[in-house]
Amino acid sequence: MQSIFRLVSLQLFVVATLLLGMPPLASAQTARKPSPYEYRPANPAPATDSAQAPAYLPRIGSRNDFMRLARVYNPGTPLEMPHLIFTIDRRDPARIYYINTPRYSLHETFVRRERLVAQLDKATLNAQYKDPQRRFLFGTVSWQRDLPGYTYEFWEGDQLTPALLRQTDQLVRASFYEAIRFKTNSTLHEQTARTAGLPFVTQEALLREQRFLPLNTGTAQGRLRIIRSVEQTTDLSPQDIVVLDEVPIALSPVAGLVTQRPSTLLSHVNLLAKGWRIPNVYVRDAQAALRQYDRQWVELDVSNNNYTVRPITRPARTPSRSAQASARNLPRPDLSVSTLKPLSALRARDSSHCGVKAANLGTLKSALPPTAQVPDGFCVPFSHYQAAMQQLRISERLSALQQRPGFATDAKVRRDALTELRAQISNATPDPALVRSLQSQWRGQLHGRGVFVRSSSNSEDLPNFSGAGLYTTVPNVVGADALVRAVQTVWASVYNFEAYEARSAAGLGQDAVAMAVLVQLAAPSDSSGVMITRDPFDAGRRHITYISAKRGLGIRVVEGKRQAEQVMYSTWSKAVQVLSRSAEDTQLVANASGGVREVAIAGSRQVLTDGLIARLAAVGSRTKQALGGVEQDIEWAVVGDDILILQSRPYVDGSSR
Repeated sequence: MQSIFRLVSLQLFVVATLLLGMPPLASAQTARKPSPYEYRPANPAPATDSAQAPAYLPRIGSRNDFMRLARVYNPGTPLEMPHLIFTIDRRDPARIYYINTPRYSLHETFVRRERLVAQLDKATLNAQYKDPQRRFLFGTVSWQRDLPGYTYEFWEGDQLTPALLRQTDQLVRASFYEAIRFKTNSTLHEQTARTAGLPFVTQEALLREQRFLPLNTGTAQGRLRIIRSVEQTTDLSPQDIVVLDEVPIALSPVAGLVTQRPSTLLSHVNLLAKGWRIPNVYVRDAQAALRQYDRQWVELDVSNNNYTVRPITRPARTPSRSAQASARNLPRPDLSVSTLKPLSALRARDSSHCGVKAANLGTLKSALPPTAQVPDGFCVPFSHYQAAMQQLRISERLSALQQRPGFATDAKVRRDALTELRAQISNATPDPALVRSLQSQWRGQLHGRGVFVRSSSNSEDLPNFSGAGLYTTVPNVVGADALVRAVQTVWASVYNFEAYEARSAAGLGQDAVAMAVLVQLAAPSDSSGVMITRDPFDAGRRHITYISAKRGLGIRVVEGKRQAEQVMYSTWSKAVQVLSRSAEDTQLVANASGGVREVAIAGSRQVLTDGLIARLAAVGSRTKQALGGVEQDIEWAVVGDDILILQSRPYVDGSSR
């Protein structure tokens, strides 16, 4: 699936770190080759005794030569990567040095100690990555076990020219014992290779070969269950470790999660797994690999570079539903406000009566222009939900349902009971005064145009509980009567089965939930998606923005059914790295009569241009600043040349390690 796994196998971050004076980081979240400029990794190992190997070799004549000089990251794991660095001195005649990498982890250290140059200050070093007339070329050779084969590459920010690439290719091929290909680390490198007329392998191609990806690290014990479809399985429990054929749209709390098809890192299910702090891993052909453990009690351990499953004896007592999480209090809703409030009037303090989602959007509506816009809309405060629930006596009805035989122990009983409760809310006769107020606000403020009707409860977008995907969004609502029904549908989604289960697992009181509703103009999105304002695979790399995108409306990005386009943008190197292109062959568009429809996609799979990616990253940075400097998980859309922000919530890093 998406990611940075082995993909950035060669990030040097040379110029940025030295010139900006960035401190070393403590650890890495992914199995990419760590850069010595970022941190000293904990688990590198020389392939052989580097002290007995030469400082460099002018050619690599065998596998033994390569391993004598190589450093190996993640040895003995699925993400093992032997590599060595090389330097080309372009002075006539040009010479290549394959460097003893455990001894010289940095190119410039080798250049200085071997006295290839008298001095190498920061400006001169910078030129070795930017100047087309530079003296030195600094690169890396890696063994890609999933190809299999050798590749050579450069730092993502290297301003490589076609002439420099051709010279490198000639020298490497002439001095390396086996076939070797250029690996691109940025869209600029891809363009350079095409211009130079050289074959190359992309990060995306390498990632398609990836057999393992840790989406959330951690350890769990539970009953392993191989399931084809969550939608057709009604008896999942918090004690289950689920092995799925694909990422589901929604999921009730489980002990651990394994999927065998790639999807987007920012799908609702992956975000929920982070919030639940459960291990979550992509493993190619997982169901076949783990078939022997089906229905057995096991321990699943997911680390940054491997995963293990081992059988265990079933615990004498499994935790009860109420004991799985310590009780936490939800923000208390302010029920004194009943006026429907425009987004432009909302600020952070208004979360007490309109929820964090609506309050954040109100803050951003004033803070982001002209860089980005927030579609106009208004909030239906908590007080209207509370009044409707009291009128329907929902608290008493829920208490009665909870007393039914099997409700506490049987997921199917709970699911059926909650379906019944939702129907009572959705089909209730609405308050005439609210109907008049809703329709008047919609016509007066939004001119009766199509809207999305979304949740803004007091149990989502919280620092330690995102609630992503738990509640219902009604897309492209057209018509006054449909608007009223949509509001009631969102109210009823408080009792979606997955929402109820997630709150139970998190220790959140069911009777403390309040639902405000956000009514917002529908955006005819050309493209849409989600971004995180830091590297989600490596907590220390805050100069990275991760972006996931698809064409059309953004519903499918967060559903995670098919792989989205995924890119990384670095404010240090200004480079765009492609992790995957979109796997969609259709997109969702608004239907003139309401709702959405599916249309075919023709042409290139590329969704975003480099220029648009850089603009999105800048908007992400401004959004983070406007919301208190906390890393953000942002839903966005693009209409024409305009960037729209549809939601922003604190990014939850749920690793239990």
